[in-house]
Amino acid sequence: MSISTHQGRPGDGDKDPRQQRKDSRRAIISSYLGSTVEFYDFLLYAAAASLVFPTLFFGELEPGVGLMLSFLTLAAGYVARPVGGLLFGHFGDKVGRKLVLFITLMVMGGVSVVIGLLPTYETIGVAAPITLVVLRVIQGLAVGGEWAGATLLAMEHSSKKSKGFGASIAVSGGPSGAVLATMVLGLFSLLPEDQFMSWGWRIPFLLSAILVIIGLYLRYSVTESPEFEAARAAEEAKPEASAHTGIPLVRLFRESSSNISLGVLAGLAPLFMQSMLATFGLTYAVSIGHSRSDALLMLTLSSVLHIFTIPLMAALSDRYGRRPVMLVGALVGGIMVWPMFALISHGSSWMLLLGFTIGNPLIQAVMYGPMGAFISEKFTTRTRYTGLSLTYQLTAVLGAGFTPLIAQTLLSLGGGGTNTQYISMLFCGLCLVSAAGVYWSRETAPGRVPQPAPLAKVPGSLS
Repeated sequence: MSISTHQGRPGDGDKDPRQQRKDSRRAIISSYLGSTVEFYDFLLYAAAASLVFPTLFFGELEPGVGLMLSFLTLAAGYVARPVGGLLFGHFGDKVGRKLVLFITLMVMGGVSVVIGLLPTYETIGVAAPITLVVLRVIQGLAVGGEWAGATLLAMEHSSKKSKGFGASIAVSGGPSGAVLATMVLGLFSLLPEDQFMSWGWRIPFLLSAILVIIGLYLRYSVTESPEFEAARAAEEAKPEASAHTGIPLVRLFRESSSNISLGVLAGLAPLFMQSMLATFGLTYAVSIGHSRSDALLMLTLSSVLHIFTIPLMAALSDRYGRRPVMLVGALVGGIMVWPMFALISHGSSWMLLLGFTIGNPLIQAVMYGPMGAFISEKFTTRTRYTGLSLTYQLTAVLGAGFTPLIAQTLLSLGGGGTNTQYISMLFCGLCLVSAAGVYWSRETAPGRVPQPAPLAKVPGSLS
């Protein structure tokens, strides 16, 4: 079935252009800051899973086993994300983007505060890691609805010629949250070891409460997506053809099942790289001799650059098309992953910084920057939240959820130490898979002529 991916905005012509621009700026800023807060919470857990939780929540086990179990709790959050994507995506397509984003932000903040107050294994025994897993699952549910909602709210408030850039501002909340998480945790890691492990690691989680209050205030003032409102108004005007009373998931699979598969394939490599550097990369850097504070600092500095390269690559995709930019990213990733690991494995802190910089601000950003718009444009307005959530979160599970476990296992198979060749080989394979997903997809950037694709006749593909 052919699907029109760019729907008009009936009713927008009645609004003052200056007010439209003001609403657009407010939506983009709110989406960015809200996404930053959500990913601060989510990625703070990832950093703590590498540096703190193995000792405090799995301390009775061998260090290697404790680390692997800590990474499993991290994976539990990723596994929960598609469920959260379906749950919140359903309501985001039925009742609107704004309310759902308000709820997900409250949930994420509440869970982080509870983690900051959670007793350790030494205090409550096995109940500590069990509770940690439950909290991580709740986090995963919330993030499952957050990424898509923030991306859509920003994109659907943007003009047709800047949708990739608008969506990427919300997407760049991910590395912004990583900067906050690693910076705050890094500052407290400068405390004496006993103080950091007893109470210092808790403060970054508790600080989430302040960030959430700010984020909720900003989201409260945002108007609903004009594209969603236009689609809902059109359905209400024709109740006999309305999908408003239907189930977005059912309609999604009927219209766009192949687009979900293509979106998942396209996102595997960039999400693998993102997860690998945020978790395994820290552990690996510390294991070969870098201090914990240096590793956190260098990852933070590279994430600062990442904030700007994501929208830069998205802006290029608005100009030249989503497919060309993402295909170049897959090529760059397959080549540059080798010097990236060589630099990280070097003893110098500045070489470590350069390695992290090649990883996220370069390799990951070129593929990831256009992704918010690339996936969103595969679906119609009334199935877009569900489609984007499900596609992205399935990709997160497959591409990122088990990455630290896989990377740690491949490092062991290579004999440990600094032999990362198996990890690099796996990433090259993922770049090929992602390139295939992008190549087989239709070009959807406004103003770009749709390119023929081998899967053009697959039911559900775009025309």
